[in-house]
Amino acid sequence: MRIHGTLKKWNDERGFGFIECPSQDKEIFVHISAFPHDGGRPKVGETISFEIRSGSDGKTRAVAVQRPGGVATNRRPKRTVTSSKPGKAALAPVLLFIGLLCFAGYRFLNSPQSVTVTGPVLNSSQRGQTESHSFTCDGRQHCSEMRSRAEAEFFIRNCPNTKMDGDNDGIPCENDSRF
Repeated sequence: MRIHGTLKKWNDERGFGFIECPSQDKEIFVHISAFPHDGGRPKVGETISFEIRSGSDGKTRAVAVQRPGGVATNRRPKRTVTSSKPGKAALAPVLLFIGLLCFAGYRFLNSPQSVTVTGPVLNSSQRGQTESHSFTCDGRQHCSEMRSRAEAEFFIRNCPNTKMDGDNDGIPCENDSRF
């Protein structure tokens, strides 16, 4: 139902005011968005017609304001949203790339070292005989001082004070990429 009243107070900077209406016992709130978009600003003392609705906060407010001889409107002004920040959709490929890069780096750093052994395959009794004749304990203790994996294995089994098996599993120089 359309009601007539007079705009009693108006705050142009904040875009709202209050309407005095003879049929209502209190002033009715009105927002600038309820006025027609004809370019004319609301003026204190002008007569207007409107409808009353409850807002989302439960308070009554004037909507679909019409000036004498004008057309009522219920449209809200269009807002143009501009932002210099990238949206979530623009960040998704970047985050995916960073995640893949981290995963590849993790896999690279934690991949086992491949070791290629060349030469004849010997059983344990043959290996002991061959190694005991070709290698001698001469005080070397570290992997960097060894010339082959077989030499490192001989030293770890037969020579005291070697420092080539950090985890004590019987396999020397596990992180040395030369063997």
